[in-house]
Amino acid sequence: MSPVHRINPVDLSPPTGFSHAVTVTGSQLVFLAGQTALDQNGRIVGDDLTAQFATALANLLTALRAAGGAPTDLARVTVFATDVADYRGRVAELGRVWRRLAGRDYPAMAVVGVTRLWDERALVEIDGVAVLP
Repeated sequence: MSPVHRINPVDLSPPTGFSHAVTVTGSQLVFLAGQTALDQNGRIVGDDLTAQFATALANLLTALRAAGGAPTDLARVTVFATDVADYRGRVAELGRVWRRLAGRDYPAMAVVGVTRLWDERALVEIDGVAVLP
């Protein structure tokens, strides 16, 4: 059983692609560095936000698995996007990417608009915190 428990009060707007609150009972925190759409050679791959989101999320999940975790252990994720309007316009396809790679358990999440990321070709960066049993 995952140490992460999602809470979505009926008094709040129904969450879509995130959880309103998350409690954790595990014993080990995993802080996941921001991941972009870098391939193994350190180059940004993907020409649009959806493609880059898929690679960035896959990279985040690779780091999480290397630390002994699984997507259900994610308690908090922050998405940094260089174009929030583009992100909002693609929310349905980004949700499909999330479900394909991470399943239907959503952590507490935020999307933050930024002027640019470390690699100026990056359109999105994802970081997170997970809790392992």
